[in-house]
Amino acid sequence: MLDFITINEHSSIRIEDGKIIYSDPYNIKNSAHDADIILITHSHFDHYSPDDIRKVTKSDTVIVCPSSMIEPQELGLTVKQVTAGEKLEVLGVRFEAVPAYNIGKPFHPQSSGWLGYIIDSPDHGRIYIAGDTDITPDNKQVKCDIALIPAGGTFTTDAVQAAELANTIRPKYAIPIHYGTVAGSPDDGEKFRKAVDNGIEVVIKL
Repeated sequence: MLDFITINEHSSIRIEDGKIIYSDPYNIKNSAHDADIILITHSHFDHYSPDDIRKVTKSDTVIVCPSSMIEPQELGLTVKQVTAGEKLEVLGVRFEAVPAYNIGKPFHPQSSGWLGYIIDSPDHGRIYIAGDTDITPDNKQVKCDIALIPAGGTFTTDAVQAAELANTIRPKYAIPIHYGTVAGSPDDGEKFRKAVDNGIEVVIKL
């Protein structure tokens, strides 16, 4: 199910959709050097890992990151900085940047300008990568076909809150991420599945 999407670990996502797109590569085991585009949601170590990024990049890889981040400039690659609400096209792939932030937690303040992303895929519809977030007025408005939502708690939505967001935005498919290692426990995926409404198909990839 959804074999074109792979979750390496935590929030490390690989999407094969015409181009090879990674989001927040982390704990990469093999140096594939196959990334056409890398999406960075924010600067925390488990999302912006230069060593892991170097394992997947090639000479013409394009990095997309929040405009508040200068760190990717050190990689020596083409970097496109974006802000929430911005739409862009990279190597023929259309993206939309979505705000990702905490409400009532200090870890991801809205003022940092950190992001989630929506990939507008002609074959698979709108693919929403939520980033590190709580349920917010912004992400409750997201329209998507596939949603990848953090479920580990502590720094983000927990499994039940992630399910609440899925039940609000109603994608066809929901994939829980960001649990089992840095945050949360290995059973958070099943907790998420049990709390998601009938009619939304939950796909566990961790």
